[in-house]
Amino acid sequence: MIRSVTIGEEIVVSTGNKIGLLADAAIIMANEGVNIDAFLGYESGRHAKLFIVTNGNLRVLNELKKKKYKTISETEVLMVEIDNKPGSLKVVATELKMNKIDIKYVYITSSATGSSSRMVLQTSDNEKAMSLLSRYVE
Repeated sequence: MIRSVTIGEEIVVSTGNKIGLLADAAIIMANEGVNIDAFLGYESGRHAKLFIVTNGNLRVLNELKKKKYKTISETEVLMVEIDNKPGSLKVVATELKMNKIDIKYVYITSSATGSSSRMVLQTSDNEKAMSLLSRYVE
């Protein structure tokens, strides 16, 4: 049910909420020729937060800084590719629960074909989580 488990880096941007923020981020990534592996964005009142995983984080970070985004960081995350079928999420969530690893946040994207899904997780111990979940790689 788990196809791969790796450690990755995610760009986190905290900024004021404004119309067009997603378009601004998309333009930066397109202009840099960067592919988006995963993306989460949300607003909370006057603030917005973006979580971005790409194949060219350094270029995106540099461009965000040039565009005067002030609160930008890069965070280690766990990237888990799972089969897109019932029970796959249960394996990941149960294993982490049984080993008392806190999931700080998670988001999941599915492929267009529906055969697999990519999970991005921030946990209390990414290294241990990777080791535990790697035992389930098929």
